[in-house]
Amino acid sequence: MTLARELAERISTTSYDQLSRQALDYAKIGLLDTLGVGVAGSQDDAAVIARRTIAPPPGAALVWGTRGRATPLDAAFMNAIAANVLDFDDCTDNLGGHPSAPVLPALLALAEQLGARGRDVLIAYVVGFETETQLGRGVNFYHYEKGWHPTATLGVFGAGAACARLLALDVERTTCALSLCASMAAGIKSNLGSMGKPLHIGQASRSGLLAARLAAEGFTGNADALEHHQGFLELFNGPGNYSIERILEKWGTPWDIEMPGIAIKQYPCCLSTQSAVDLMLRLVREQNLRPDQVARVHSKTSSRRLDHTNRPQPRSALDAKLSIQYVLARALTDRCVALEHFEGDAYRNPAAKQAMELIHATAAEPDSPLPDMGAEISIALKDGRQLSGSIDYPIGHAPGKPLADESLVAKFTACTSRILPSEQREKIVNAVASFEEISDLRAFMALLEA
Repeated sequence: MTLARELAERISTTSYDQLSRQALDYAKIGLLDTLGVGVAGSQDDAAVIARRTIAPPPGAALVWGTRGRATPLDAAFMNAIAANVLDFDDCTDNLGGHPSAPVLPALLALAEQLGARGRDVLIAYVVGFETETQLGRGVNFYHYEKGWHPTATLGVFGAGAACARLLALDVERTTCALSLCASMAAGIKSNLGSMGKPLHIGQASRSGLLAARLAAEGFTGNADALEHHQGFLELFNGPGNYSIERILEKWGTPWDIEMPGIAIKQYPCCLSTQSAVDLMLRLVREQNLRPDQVARVHSKTSSRRLDHTNRPQPRSALDAKLSIQYVLARALTDRCVALEHFEGDAYRNPAAKQAMELIHATAAEPDSPLPDMGAEISIALKDGRQLSGSIDYPIGHAPGKPLADESLVAKFTACTSRILPSEQREKIVNAVASFEEISDLRAFMALLEA
């Protein structure tokens, strides 16, 4: 039996009763967070350009945070760009990226067109999440370090699996959908820090939906498209650099969405900088530090994380989201890292640029006990004192320990307050809390209309 068919059997037979309470709770966390950052991201230049370029005709699916509607394929593309462009969307360990941004825009666009039930969307979301993360277990971190962008290259399979499950495709057609996803997987890390990054996610979401819709109509793909000697695994990772056994060794025991779970970002910047920001803010606030007291800041993160965040002179607002020097400078000067720090020319702020000159970022030593997601910071003060600290995970990222509900709602409010009125925001929060009770998703999606 081929890998795509093995996964397809699991995707197509998963039922609502198989989902644990914790998996459903995490799914609601991911849903609310993705909608919040997607509505906020709808105002970003990349999302605006995408809408202008697509010039969507009226269709069945809402373009989040606007009054526009589009075909489900176009809505998936535009909403996924919006959900990822701020680099504020959720993360999970095994994927090595952002699990919900490629999956939910496609799934919700399809669900809106179908008038699907909330419980069916939750099943499909958990299944899509599981598919992309189990693939991640088998190809990472070689895949990630080689330069592929897993949110896109693996996220397309998550989107395809979720849409296939919502369409109730049988095993054969779900297998075809996954095989087609293998031909549409794309995304290279050299485009991180540009609009090319969220473009990857828009394409992944659209392609996953397209693969499922084509398969539903009888469009075929080769069942061995993943493990074929010229297939996805060999071409993207190469011989000896992946494990089919790891991909298939578990399914829902527990669900990846519950363990390690969804990590919710508190800051709208790269995941690989979040620990350092948490630690810097702690030191600044505990010691009541001012920039004029600081002589030098030395941060250490893993080489895997520093490889794409060592950007001492960011070239744009998007580039600044991946600059550990910039985000630590903002933490020092502003005592926060917020959405407005990545708007327009904010990255050129004189005080922030001056503070960036104090930041020296290096990789942790190969034999360091520092975890992959951890950070160490030492601060030399002008009066001769030395401050230091370390952290293993960003707050809200430790496995099985979700961000507190009040923090999640506060983030949703911060993301959507400029676009949606308070009454509308409250209805969304309440509807997500009882999402399994929704009988027709169209009424829910209307709440995201500006």
